[in-house]
Amino acid sequence: AEQVQAAPFEAVYPQTEGLSSSAIAKCVRQLLPHAELLPDPLPEEMRRKYRLPSKAEAVRAIHRPATEEEAFAARRRLIYEELLVLQLGIGRMKNRGSAATGAPMQPTDPEPFWASLPFSPTGAQRRAVDEILADMAGEHSMNRLLQGDVGSGKTAVAAAACYFAARNGMQCALMAPTEILAVQHYHTMQQFLEPLGVSVGLLTGSVRAKERREIYEALADGSMTLVVGTHAIFQKEVSFARLGLVITDEQHRFGVAQRTLLADKGGCPHKLVMSATPIPRTLALMIYGDLDISVLKELPRGRLPVQTFAVTGKLRQRAYSFIRQQLEQGHQGYIVCPMIDDRDESELQAVSSYAESIQAGAFSAYRVGLLHGRMKPAEKDSVMTAFRNHELDLLVSTTVIEVGVDVPNATILLIENAERFGLSQLHQLRGRVGRGSAQSYCILMTDHVTEDCRTRMQIMSRTNDGFQIAEADLQLRGPGDFFGQRQHGLPPLQIADLSHDTQLLHEVQETAKKILEKDADLSAPEHGALRLEVLRLFRRSGENGRN
Repeated sequence: AEQVQAAPFEAVYPQTEGLSSSAIAKCVRQLLPHAELLPDPLPEEMRRKYRLPSKAEAVRAIHRPATEEEAFAARRRLIYEELLVLQLGIGRMKNRGSAATGAPMQPTDPEPFWASLPFSPTGAQRRAVDEILADMAGEHSMNRLLQGDVGSGKTAVAAAACYFAARNGMQCALMAPTEILAVQHYHTMQQFLEPLGVSVGLLTGSVRAKERREIYEALADGSMTLVVGTHAIFQKEVSFARLGLVITDEQHRFGVAQRTLLADKGGCPHKLVMSATPIPRTLALMIYGDLDISVLKELPRGRLPVQTFAVTGKLRQRAYSFIRQQLEQGHQGYIVCPMIDDRDESELQAVSSYAESIQAGAFSAYRVGLLHGRMKPAEKDSVMTAFRNHELDLLVSTTVIEVGVDVPNATILLIENAERFGLSQLHQLRGRVGRGSAQSYCILMTDHVTEDCRTRMQIMSRTNDGFQIAEADLQLRGPGDFFGQRQHGLPPLQIADLSHDTQLLHEVQETAKKILEKDADLSAPEHGALRLEVLRLFRRSGENGRN
């Protein structure tokens, strides 16, 4: 066996079942002398310009560095390559998205739409609509992200875009990640658009076969203008007469690879992505690098910031008393628990038994409903309808209410075991109240008073600004956990860390931009290896599928 000189640094590899760290180290030692066989995606000119070692040198040095500087240089080189491949892939998506539009539209005055609303739009909403309409009247198909904090009025902006498309004789599709949210969007879009003569349909997994066939026919012959739905809109039976606008809500839940699937049903339609998850700029550039961005940072007139209090279980009876005061005033409330099933060994509040105990005890004079993710869609629907119609006073729920549920009369939210949730998720949950003109309140209950938990509760109590909260969340949890289990749909990063490698990311974005300006398809001989890496990375991402 070839003698390999002992290095001053010893690599330690994560063990996996049946494979020890030393066994992995032995394999690596045998393979390192053959590192030259690895293809190097970075052209020599680029390596010289940015002082990057070759792939072989970097791989050898990352496993067996002679000095700390060598290890740093190797890591920097591998991160540079990983981020460059990712940025080139996202950049190529953007170039594809900016193809000549298949849905050319004539400028249309949005005033009739604004005048039909029961409220005055904010300046931010008007600006976002102006940007969207300018895009849709342009030569290229729109590729825009509408990012707004909870309750900032994104749906009205999306409705204005649908109105504009309808006036131009085009159809629209709005896709939401859950059935609850799809149903809610459907009702909202009906209220906004049907008085203006725009027909709206709903397509989800639980729509009956007869209704589904009717929707298919209405979309195919062009008599239905807007269809709102879940992944059911992807089905091959769905075809459009003139699809001009595709809107996806909470896009990071679908995954980058899915962004084009619905668009393929129309010849390069305009695309609008909505997100109520405020995303720090660094991550927004990564995830939505292929989109132009509009931001809504203004709350609709008459909305008051939600007052937030963090308490321990010792104050439970006081919290219950405060909730009862809100219910006595004719308002409604939510109690959120982090679990679905009873587990004997767990001290966490199990949502079913919790709902029963408060209905029998502290809230026996009120109508208590239960909502969780394991219920059938029709059951969820009927509970939400009852709550919306004020046939229920208090809704005990898991996080299925996290995104989009909109009941303006709900003014109080209690979150049990608040330590179990990330900051951004707490902020999303808090956004279920404060949607009307009355003062609303959020109570975070936790007995888990670690330093980290205390920090999070203080941030929540101090600010209602989702973008500040997202930045704090990114710093506290790191990007890997920011969206939970890989919800953002990006190809997995093996070595780069977005919270620490920001400076390098900006350098890489500039490089990627310059490469694509000169060689949009990466077809030049010097970019052949890069092109293969991009295709490989995004094919792997596609296999991760939707979340």
